[in-house]
Amino acid sequence: FGLQDEKARKKQEIRERLEAEMKSTKKKGFMTPERKKKLRQLLRKKAAEELKREQELKSIERKRIIEERAGQPKNVKDETDEAVLIAICNEYYKRIVALDAEKFDLEVTTVAKEYEINELSAKVNDVRGRFIIPPLKKISKTATQMEKMRQWTMKLMKLDMKGSLKPVKKDISKELGGVDTKAPEWKKSMNE
Repeated sequence: FGLQDEKARKKQEIRERLEAEMKSTKKKGFMTPERKKKLRQLLRKKAAEELKREQELKSIERKRIIEERAGQPKNVKDETDEAVLIAICNEYYKRIVALDAEKFDLEVTTVAKEYEINELSAKVNDVRGRFIIPPLKKISKTATQMEKMRQWTMKLMKLDMKGSLKPVKKDISKELGGVDTKAPEWKKSMNE
């Protein structure tokens, strides 16, 4: 019995050691598929919340800027005095003129900056040895359509319509009723 007990005990030790190794290898893999999925969901949720928060901040900032630029509306419903209404209209008119002038100034500076950018990029390309491909001009469709139609008619004019006909051999003498189809004498004399 002693020998069998010894073998059984060794088998049990080996089995326990293998099970312990299996458990330790399982513990090494911290990110299981379930944990990865949960982590992805949490990251998506956090990103969505952050995006929503950013959009809210942008909308609040946009509203603030609009209120700042537009100003508070005047209450003209309660006003019955014509002079007060004219004064309000004059204020709005002055504001519109000022904003229009500011808009014009911004447009002029923008055009000047764009021109300067184009000039500088042209200089850079010249130094590098490259040349700018000019922007293509838009051609109206009617002009291109007219050109295509003109080319099509020219093509039709060049076609030989007779050449495409099928040659048919007929015996003309039968059709004319026995008329002599020999060559005339004047033709014979020319051939000689």
